[in-house]
Amino acid sequence: MSIRRATHSGSWYTDSSTDHAGYQYSGSVSAFAYRQVSPIVVKRIFILGPSHHVRLSGCALSPLTKYLYNELYATEHFETMSVAADEDEHSIEMHLPYIAKVMEDFRDQFTIVPILVGSLSQERESLYGRILAPYLADPQNLFVVSSDFCHWGQRFRYTYYDRAAGEIWQSIQKLDKQGMNLIETLNPSAFSEYLRKYGNTICGRHPIGVLLNAISNLQKTNNAHHMSLKFLQYAQSSHCYCPSDSSVSYAAASLIFE
Repeated sequence: MSIRRATHSGSWYTDSSTDHAGYQYSGSVSAFAYRQVSPIVVKRIFILGPSHHVRLSGCALSPLTKYLYNELYATEHFETMSVAADEDEHSIEMHLPYIAKVMEDFRDQFTIVPILVGSLSQERESLYGRILAPYLADPQNLFVVSSDFCHWGQRFRYTYYDRAAGEIWQSIQKLDKQGMNLIETLNPSAFSEYLRKYGNTICGRHPIGVLLNAISNLQKTNNAHHMSLKFLQYAQSSHCYCPSDSSVSYAAASLIFE
């Protein structure tokens, strides 16, 4: 049996009682989203995470689990990530401790489908949205989209500042919340235009785009689903006041089928 090592345990998240970078900043925000999960109905968990280390123009599946993969590979639009790429990528792994906790009473009753999302064009975001839409519609499937929001500062090569908003951190908050409001409209084109206009450094913009396109596809079907997405919490790792400062923003949201 192949086993994926938890390579970020002890650094990005704790393997002991000591806090480390990663959950130290994002942990309390992510918890707001995981509180919405009803584990009793979940049989399969899709995790869509952005690729930070491997160049991808499409999406890739983990080589270590095969659940559902024959169906996805049959579309001829999925690659296979190497074990090294899988272990190097933190965007998917960071969610596994949350899932283990939420699903602890059902630990042998669900499977995980990790999907590494590359730098997709709008057309390919739409393509993967169409592919994943039927799975999103299944109430036994839980979709987790991994993303930070604005990475601000010279070390991130992003220093957009709207002085009319107040301090730098307030400008960042205004920019992030503008994007969050557009995501809540469930309009993938509006979100893409926002990214084009402001260049906000949202690392999971492509996984978010895939999700929005999956939703858009479901809304066009004869059995149109009524869905709403609401942001539940927002925070910044620190408040920026001068150009030498830096911060990363975090947000948690929940998509509900009504």
